[in-house]
Amino acid sequence: MTKRIAVYPGTFDPMTLGHLDIVRRGANLADTLVIGVTTNPSKEPMFSVAERLAMVRREVAGLAANIKVVEFDSLLMDFAEAQGALMILRGLRAVADFEYEFQMAGMNQQLNDEIETVFLMADVSLQPIASKLVKEIARYRGDIGKFVTPAVAADVKRHLSRG
Repeated sequence: MTKRIAVYPGTFDPMTLGHLDIVRRGANLADTLVIGVTTNPSKEPMFSVAERLAMVRREVAGLAANIKVVEFDSLLMDFAEAQGALMILRGLRAVADFEYEFQMAGMNQQLNDEIETVFLMADVSLQPIASKLVKEIARYRGDIGKFVTPAVAADVKRHLSRG
């Protein structure tokens, strides 16, 4: 029997409650959920890849035994193939997300049509959350506690106090 392996890629800078919602639900859809933490310099990351890997591993530690966290710096489809994935898991918040994700799914399908893209809508209460906005709120000393776990909020605060 083929193992159902899913890849959930992202920068996770920082990891939000919306990400955790997708991870929890995605872990139920696959035998193994590989969270791919990627570099994306165009997003101007707050945390290094090593810090984000540690953050994601800590945040998902108690969720499910079938989750693994891996760094990648390549085309998503190359990474997915290397993991033996049958699906790419993507979270959607709004119509604007869908337009971008639809285009990406189409391009990825052209690269490998044997790997399906599966979209999960974020929980309604979590749909407005975006890492970029969390960082902006934090930079202006706003309370990000509604958007991230207490440990991630502490990470962000610690990071900003160093800068």
